Amino acid sequence: MDYQQKLKQLGLEVPFILLPKSAQSSAPELEKWPVIACDQFTQDRDYWEKAKAITLGSPSTLNLIFPEVFLSDAGAEKRIADIHSAMRRYMQENVFTKARQGFVYIERDTPYFKKRRGLIAAIDLEQYDWHPQARPLIRCTEGTVPERLPPRMDIRRAAPLELPHVLLLIDDDKDSILSAIGEKVKNTAPCYSTPLMMDSGNVTGWFLDSGGSGTISFAAEKFEELFKRSSQRYGGEGKPFLFAVGDGNHSLAAAKGIWEEYKGEHSVGGEIPVHPCRYALVEIENIYDPAIQFEPIHRLVFDVDFDEMLKILSALPDYSCRSVNSAKELANLCSKEPASAANHFGVISRGRYALAETSAPGIATACLQPLLDGYAKDNPQLIDYIHDEEEVFRLSDEGANRKAAGILLPPVQKSGLFDTVARLGPLPRKSFSMGHSVEKRFYFECRSLF
Repeated sequence: MDYQQKLKQLGLEVPFILLPKSAQSSAPELEKWPVIACDQFTQDRDYWEKAKAITLGSPSTLNLIFPEVFLSDAGAEKRIADIHSAMRRYMQENVFTKARQGFVYIERDTPYFKKRRGLIAAIDLEQYDWHPQARPLIRCTEGTVPERLPPRMDIRRAAPLELPHVLLLIDDDKDSILSAIGEKVKNTAPCYSTPLMMDSGNVTGWFLDSGGSGTISFAAEKFEELFKRSSQRYGGEGKPFLFAVGDGNHSLAAAKGIWEEYKGEHSVGGEIPVHPCRYALVEIENIYDPAIQFEPIHRLVFDVDFDEMLKILSALPDYSCRSVNSAKELANLCSKEPASAANHFGVISRGRYALAETSAPGIATACLQPLLDGYAKDNPQLIDYIHDEEEVFRLSDEGANRKAAGILLPPVQKSGLFDTVARLGPLPRKSFSMGHSVEKRFYFECRSLF
C-alpha cells in the first residue's frame, strides 16, 4: 500500500497548495498577506479597521474572508461577491506561485508560547460529520448551531479558493508525529517566514512533498501508527476516532454542507463524484503540545442588566450568589476551583460583580448554555462568545453602548477531551478556545476549489 492509499484510509488527502509569491523572498509585503481567523474579535470593529489600514493596497487574505463582526451588516451579498471577485483576480494576476502538491509543516510563535507545531493537510469530508449522534473518524468537539451555517455556506459556495482556519487535534501523547516531521523537514529552507500583524507573533512554514527526504511517506506511516493506537483507545463499536475539531467547527460544517449539495446534484448511479470540494484544508495540531492551552469562552448576553442576569442563572441547581467588590477579585475567584460547589461563574454588568455557584457538575457550559438558549429563544444574536477575559470585562462593564451582562467562565482542562467526546459526543457549543484571540490561526495557505 503506497502512502496515498494509507492517507486516504485515514481521511487525509495531499492537497495542491497555493502560496503568495511574496513568500519566496520573505519581502516586507509578506507581513500584509496573513490575517487572523474571521471568527475572532467579533465585537471589535476597530481591530478589523486597523487590519484594513495595514493591508491597504497589497495582496492580503483580508480581501478573501468575511470577518464575522460584519456578518449582520447590510450588504452581505455584495461583500461575498467582492470576496469571490478578489479570489478570481488574485488567481488571474499571478499573486500565487504555481500550485504545489504536499503538506506544510508550521511552527508558530505567539505572545504567550514559542514553537506551536502544526501540519497543513486536506481532509476528506466524507469522513466528517458534525451531527451530535454521529461517530465518524473526524469529530466535532462542540455543538454546531445549524442557523449559523447558511452565511458561511454562502461564502464557500462558488468560491474559487479556500483558506483554512480549522484546527484539528490529534491525541498523540507520545509526540511521535509533528516533532518528528519537524526534525526531518527543517533540514530544508522554509517556504515562508513572517511576523504577524498587531503583535501576534510570527509563523514559519516548511513544505513536505513526496520527493527527496520522502517526508509525506514518513508522515503517512506516523499517522497510521497513531490510528492504531487511537482505535484501541476510542474505537468502541468499530467506530475509530482519530481527529477532533478544536477550532473552526462551523466553517468545517459549512464545507461539509457545500460538499453534500454538490454530491446530491452530481452523483450518478450512487457513484460519488470527483471534485475538490470533497476536501477541506485544515491545520493538524497535537493536543499535548505545551504551546496549546485551553481557554474558556466567556458569554456576553445582550438586553439584560445585572439583576436580570442573576435571575436567569437562579434556575441552576443549588444556586447561590454573592457580591464581589472588584473585577480583579472576580477574575481571581473564577480562576480557582470552587470551594464549596461543583461549578461557578462570574457575572459582570456596569460596575457590578458577583460570583454565582451551582452544584451542577461537569464542564461549565453544560449547565449554563441551556439557560442562555432559553433566554435567547429564536434570537441567537442576543448571545455573543468572547475569547479573552479583559474583553468580556470591557464589553459588559461601565461604558457599554448597549445593555449587557457578561458571564466569566472558569478554566477548562484539556485532559480527557478525546475520551469525553468518544463516549458522550460533542460538548456544548463554544465550550473552550485553543488559546487567546491573538494566538488563533492566521490565514496563509490557499487551495483551488475548481
